[in-house]
Amino acid sequence: MPSNTKTGRRLAAAGSRNGRPPKKSGPTELVIITGMSGSGKGSVLKAFEDLGYYCVDNLPLELIQRFADLARQSPEIERTALVVDVREGETLNRLPQILKQIKKMINTKVLFLEASDESLVRRFSETRRPHPLGKTAMVSTAISKERKRLDFLRNLADVIIDTSKFNVHELRAHILDKFQEGKNDQSILVSCVSFGFKNGVPNDADLVFDVRFLPNPHFIPEFRPLTGRHPKVAAYIRQFPQTQEFIDRISDLLVYLMPHYIREGKSYLTIAFGCTGGQHRSVMIAEDVAKRLGKAGYGVKAQHRDSPK
Repeated sequence: MPSNTKTGRRLAAAGSRNGRPPKKSGPTELVIITGMSGSGKGSVLKAFEDLGYYCVDNLPLELIQRFADLARQSPEIERTALVVDVREGETLNRLPQILKQIKKMINTKVLFLEASDESLVRRFSETRRPHPLGKTAMVSTAISKERKRLDFLRNLADVIIDTSKFNVHELRAHILDKFQEGKNDQSILVSCVSFGFKNGVPNDADLVFDVRFLPNPHFIPEFRPLTGRHPKVAAYIRQFPQTQEFIDRISDLLVYLMPHYIREGKSYLTIAFGCTGGQHRSVMIAEDVAKRLGKAGYGVKAQHRDSPK
């Protein structure tokens, strides 16, 4: 149902006024949100509502074209967003043809949300909600079935966002940054992760840098129980010329690479820095590189997988 019932009544009234209300002069945008169940479509729809979009969840497919026409003509609606997903059933296969008609009358984008099987299984387990296709089957089986079912929609998408690494707040922030008016729709969330090679390389790392070439504070007794976030440890590591040169060169490389990753549609980048135990050198480097990327205008967070709390 429409998120704004008053606007919904006005929209319905506009549709019945003289058969066809006058066309408004301002541009209208329609975002069709689709994708995997459990990928965050509800959270994304709420984010669009916060941006001032007129939002509708699970609008019947046969009403989408009429909805787009009314939104295009209503003087009170500038931007709209609606969710269409596997709950539509077999009629979902008609969406590509409907999209062709809608795009002739209104600026339309298809936003596809996906996530890894592991993330989706975990989310359904945490919420204890049944999968739309898996009320009598295992969640993993339902996810596999849905992924195949929605493959044709993924190929139609203008924007694809993998929400596996986002929490609810990060996903909302990413949507707000990507779709708010006056902003470039190209954005990326960067995670600088420190780790210890003795515990293995992070599975979700996109880029991995080995910082074991730096002198190890572990062999200095007073530094051994501390981490790379401690000012004394950080100062010790920074005193070596190779440390600063490494940070400068890696930061310059990443600032160069970031626009290219964004252009390819990447919404989340994990940069991993590893030392032996993940306590001193990698922690300090991850913190400093995160600060450099933050100053360059990117959304960055530093995380320390193996560092003592």
